[in-house]
Amino acid sequence: MGAAPSDPGTTDGFKDVPADAYYADAVNWALEKGITTGTSATTFSPNDVCTRAQIVTFLWRAAGEPKSSSTGVPFNDVKSGDYFSKAVLWAVDKDITTGTGNGTFSPNAACSRGQCVTFLWRAKDKPEAGSGTAFKDVPVDEYFTDAVAWAVENGVTTGLSTTSFGPNASCTRAQIVTFLYRAYH
Repeated sequence: MGAAPSDPGTTDGFKDVPADAYYADAVNWALEKGITTGTSATTFSPNDVCTRAQIVTFLWRAAGEPKSSSTGVPFNDVKSGDYFSKAVLWAVDKDITTGTGNGTFSPNAACSRGQCVTFLWRAKDKPEAGSGTAFKDVPVDEYFTDAVAWAVENGVTTGLSTTSFGPNASCTRAQIVTFLYRAYH
């Protein structure tokens, strides 16, 4: 849970989350549900890039922190004591991710918007997707195509514009908590 707001123009005491920001309700929800605590006691860092470790951890927490049936971490860049290791094991079990290749997960790498909606779609058990999108940057045969169509159809995202989703753009912390909020709330 966040601290009591110290400034009525901010959210839950985070000086970098204005009460009127598009992501303010999502941040409050994520704090309430224990999905995130912010980057410090007074900052959420909404414009920081969301890492692969953060997204799988947020998804795992949103799912109720389920236990994994796996016992060993399958990636050489994830240690059993890492804050995200249980989340990564769960994500592998649920086929949310297979890593980035060569036995790595790349936990500190930026998570792209295409990866984020794909992880979210897979975490929701790959629900039926719509018939496509009007986004010119979402080809019909990409790994994220169905995930983007589902996300748009279900109000998880509207894209960066009416014709651009930005699948290769880094996903910010504000964007991912907003995606999660709209998908799980």
